[in-house]
Amino acid sequence: MATNSPYTVPLLINGKEVTTSNAFPVISPSTHKTIWNSSSASLEDVSSAISAARSAFPSWSKTKPAFRRNILLKAADILQSRTEECGNYMMQETGAEKLFSAGFNVPLTGEMLRDVAGRISGVMGSIPVCAEEGTSALVVKEPWGVVLGIAPWNAPYILGMRAVLYALAAGNTCILKGSELSPRCFWAIGSVLTEAGLPPGVLNILYHRPQDAAQITTTLIEHPAIKKINFTGSTAVGRIIAQTAGKNLKPVLLELGGKASAIVLEDADLKKAASQCALGAFLHSGQICMATERILVHRDIKAQFIEAFKGATEALFGSEKPAPVLIASAGVHKNKRLISEAVKAGAKVVHGDHEKDEAHPEINEVSKTRMRPIIVDCVNKDMELYHTESFGPSVSIIEISNEEEAMQIANDTEYGLSGAVFTENLARGLRIAKRIESGAIHINAMTVHDETNLPHGGTKMSGWGRFNGNWGIEEFLRIKTITYQE
Repeated sequence: MATNSPYTVPLLINGKEVTTSNAFPVISPSTHKTIWNSSSASLEDVSSAISAARSAFPSWSKTKPAFRRNILLKAADILQSRTEECGNYMMQETGAEKLFSAGFNVPLTGEMLRDVAGRISGVMGSIPVCAEEGTSALVVKEPWGVVLGIAPWNAPYILGMRAVLYALAAGNTCILKGSELSPRCFWAIGSVLTEAGLPPGVLNILYHRPQDAAQITTTLIEHPAIKKINFTGSTAVGRIIAQTAGKNLKPVLLELGGKASAIVLEDADLKKAASQCALGAFLHSGQICMATERILVHRDIKAQFIEAFKGATEALFGSEKPAPVLIASAGVHKNKRLISEAVKAGAKVVHGDHEKDEAHPEINEVSKTRMRPIIVDCVNKDMELYHTESFGPSVSIIEISNEEEAMQIANDTEYGLSGAVFTENLARGLRIAKRIESGAIHINAMTVHDETNLPHGGTKMSGWGRFNGNWGIEEFLRIKTITYQE
């Protein structure tokens, strides 16, 4: 799509694409130019979407597992055939590299569709034995009704699809509120599922101007037809979502921020640890909730690790390549501020230059959304960088002297989403993993890990509830007890 195209991304309401008059520009963080416009949902559009989802629920909830399965399998095939197209949308809207967009996000989304399709027929209730003779009981699982899914921009296909996929598989109808930063990616999700045969009203997709966020989101959550909400995004916004839902006594699944630590012990394979930490810290410019934010390195191997880590970082994200793109200049400013304040307090930058602006090679001007990887040593708990999620291409190195110290530091955070341990002793790795307060720990692999058959979610301020696999489907089924006397 040419940058001067008049195309406007439509909403999806009741199976129809709706283009609104109050459109807003979608600007690429890579070129800083408008790539297309996007429709912006009004309160009337919200009402129409809820009405459509509510009307579609009775028939959709009664469909057989095979019917839903076949739609999801067909959608996976369609998405696969549109990999390049969908990957291109993500690259333009979010600044993602092709390897992360078309090479990872789109294929994993297709795998999610296939995986969930195969699980639908496995949902089962139970028949408990009652205490009283002549009384029997059934425990059945039923969909909630209309589910609201709110997804972010950084992995729009994976996070957008999972915001509605498990709910749809369980027989719910959905409203997906996508980020205004990547509306065409969310449009593509609706386009694929509609082409696959999803009935009108079963999935409705909205996005809106930034200034309308509070009003639109509050209206959606508070509407009586909305029975459950899931949100993936920052802890700050997640807290607001949870408070609003709590006032209305509605359940919420939250997958929020993180401050993942990778522990590198003295018996670790340094080459593997270095390469995995480089990927975990700097993939997608560090704009992943599971990104490695702190590396806790045993003092006996710290010097060797830092050299290996710098080499791995240079090999993967070296200076001969364009500087990585962040979605907005605010992310660059935040990372540079955190690093500058840490340096003033005694930290040392051992790789990169946080005071340098990166020139954009294509437009030959300074780009405020580009930043190369920064490695900061000697970070301690008196620095904000130690505690605050940077959500960018910076990582802290913290020296440790033993396992106990490593686990204490790894748990010294309000977050608990992901983590890693590098050791050649599996028993030791398992022992440490069990003691870290986190939704997931990966031994000898990077902190960024998402598989369709493994439960995904956090603890503490990283949220609660689980996506993926059977756990994801169960999140969107409620249990009902039915007793009867013979």
